[in-house]
Amino acid sequence: MAEPRLAEHAVDKLFIERTSPRSFTGEAIPDEVLFSMFEAARWAPSASNIQPWRLIYAKAGSPQWSGLFDCLMPGNQVWVAKASALVAFVAETHRRQGETRAENRTHALDTGAAWMSLALQAELLGWATHGMAGFHHDKARAALALPEDFDVYMFAAIGKRAAAEALPPELAAREVPSPRRHLAETVFLGRFG
Repeated sequence: MAEPRLAEHAVDKLFIERTSPRSFTGEAIPDEVLFSMFEAARWAPSASNIQPWRLIYAKAGSPQWSGLFDCLMPGNQVWVAKASALVAFVAETHRRQGETRAENRTHALDTGAAWMSLALQAELLGWATHGMAGFHHDKARAALALPEDFDVYMFAAIGKRAAAEALPPELAAREVPSPRRHLAETVFLGRFG
């Protein structure tokens, strides 16, 4: 049994109760629910309001599903097969202004903010998300038809939670809320450490 997740300071229960399950029901997700999550991502903060993220999605059973699903590592495909939607988070890594091409130094941070906004909105709506870095990068670039100045950062599965027992035993054993290190190991006053 996993240790209970306990906050060291006052925080909304949403932050503690949100987890990344692998067990999904396979239930279809309505467009209005999915697009509510996309709307939350849209309003994430970004440096200079550049909004470098783009979200490329497919719903289970749609013609687009296999294009995204086939990019995942086999270990993720085992459980993502029961997800309702799959989303690739893509970021504009460089910006062009005329002949000038400059790196957007905050593209990853900004895209992470969009991901977290989507994940929290999903939780508020009674859905669950699981982000993954386990995908074939070159295959994903090609499948998503990314322009030169964009890169794919992660995929996220979205679905309704199912019982852990619906998973193969080795994955079911991992369906416990993960702990976090203590705040004193993460937050420092004035300088690192």
